[in-house]
Amino acid sequence: MQQTATVRAGGIGMGVRDEKLVPYASQRVAYWYFVVALALFVLQIVVGLWLAISYAFTIPQSIVDVLPFGMTRAMHTNLLVLWLLLGFMGGTYYLVPEEAEREIYSVPIAYIQLVAFVAIGVAALIGFGFGYTQGRPLLEIPTPLDFLVVAGALLFLFNVGMTVLKGKKTAILGMLLGGLVFLALLYIFGMPFYRNLTIDWFYWWWVVHLWVEGAWELVTAAILAFVLIKVTGVNRKVVEKYLYIETALFLFTGLAGTGHHYYWIGAPRTWLYVGGIFSAMEVLPIVAMVIDTFRTQREKGVVIKDKVVWTFALGTAIGHLVGAGIWGFAHTLPQVNYYTHGSQVTASHGHLAFFGAYALLNFTMFWYALPRLRGVVKFKSSTAILGFWVMSLAVLGLGVAMGVAGVLQTYIERIMGQGFMTAQAQMQFWFKVVLFFGVFILLGVLISFWHLMTARQAAEDAAETP
Repeated sequence: MQQTATVRAGGIGMGVRDEKLVPYASQRVAYWYFVVALALFVLQIVVGLWLAISYAFTIPQSIVDVLPFGMTRAMHTNLLVLWLLLGFMGGTYYLVPEEAEREIYSVPIAYIQLVAFVAIGVAALIGFGFGYTQGRPLLEIPTPLDFLVVAGALLFLFNVGMTVLKGKKTAILGMLLGGLVFLALLYIFGMPFYRNLTIDWFYWWWVVHLWVEGAWELVTAAILAFVLIKVTGVNRKVVEKYLYIETALFLFTGLAGTGHHYYWIGAPRTWLYVGGIFSAMEVLPIVAMVIDTFRTQREKGVVIKDKVVWTFALGTAIGHLVGAGIWGFAHTLPQVNYYTHGSQVTASHGHLAFFGAYALLNFTMFWYALPRLRGVVKFKSSTAILGFWVMSLAVLGLGVAMGVAGVLQTYIERIMGQGFMTAQAQMQFWFKVVLFFGVFILLGVLISFWHLMTARQAAEDAAETP
C-alpha cells in the first residue's frame, strides 16, 4: 500500500490517516467508539465515588432524596455495561477489516449504531432519575429501550457479518462473530417478566452470567488474540489454538458454571455441584494464551513491538485469573456462598473481575489502536505505564477493602444474626478506604484518557513503537 500522508506529531483528534498505520479507512470508525467509551467510563467512576460516599458517611436525607442509592447504583452498573460494550464494538470495527482484508460493509451503519446506543444510554439514565426502571440489577432499562438495544445489536451483527462473509475467514473472526451472535441472542431472554420469581431470576442469569462469563469471554479471546499476534509477531497458530480451547471450555464450563447463581433461587440441588465444580475453569484459556505467547516470544527471541500494549495484555490475563478466577471461585463454592451471597464480598469480586477481565481488555485495544488512529508512530511510554499501575493497584486496594467489609458484614449479619445497620456501622471505615482508592482509580483513568488523546511523537530513544 502507498502511504497517503505524512505521520502527524500528535494532538487531539485523528487528523490525516496514515495507511501504514491504519490500512483501511473504515477502521477510523473505531476512534469515536473508543472516545465515547472512555468518557462513559469516567462518568461511571464518578457515580461510583458517590456510592462509596453513601456507604462511608451518613448522608442528610435531603440529599438522599435527590440522589437515592437505587437510582445511582443503576446508573453505575448500566454505565459499566454500556462503556464496555462500546469498547468491544470499537475494537471489533478496528480489527475486522484487517482480519477480513476488506473495508467494513457499511460505515454509515456503524455511526448510526453508535448514535443509537448513546441515545439509548442517555434516555435510560434520565429515566432512572424519574424512577423509570424494571428494577432488575444490571437490566434496569425499560422494555421499550430493550427493543431498541436489540435493533442496535442486529445492526451491528449485520454490519460485521456482511464484512466477514465478503472477506477473508480466520479463526479470530469466527470466534468474534460467534461471541457477538451469542451476546445478542441472550439479551432477548432477559426482556420478558415472569410472574414466578424463580423462573424470572433463572432467565435473568442467562443474560448476566452468560454475557459476562460466556459471550464476553469469546469476544475477549478474539480481541486479545488479534492484539497478541500484532504486538508479539508470534505465529498465528500459537495463539489461535487457544481460541478452539476457549470455545470448548465455554461450552462445558461457561454454560455449566451458570449453576453457581442457581443455589438459592429454588433450582434443583444438582446445581450446587455443577456450579461449584465448573465455575473457575472459564478463564484458563485466556491466561494460557498469554503465557504461551510470552513463552514462545522468549524462546524465539521475538522483540515486543509495543510494551505498553503488552503490559495491558498481561494485566488482562492476570486480572482474569485473580479477579474472575481465584476470587470468583473462592466465594462461589456453595459452602462459602451460603454465607457471602449478596454481600460486599460479591461486590469485591465483581469490581476485580470486571476491571481485570474487561476494562483492561478495552484499554489494551485502546492503546493498540488509538495511537495509530491519531497518526502517532512512537510515543513516550512512561505516562501510559503510570496510568496502568495507578488504575490497577487502586482497583486491587478497592477490591480488598470491599472484601474485608463483606467478611465483616457476613459475620455480623449471618453468623451473629444482627441487623443491617449494625453491620453498616462496622463497614463504614472500610468504605472510607474504598473511597480513597476510588479517587486514585479516577486519577489513573484520567491520566490514561488524557495521554491516549494527546500523546505526541517522541524521539527514538524515548519511545515505544506501536
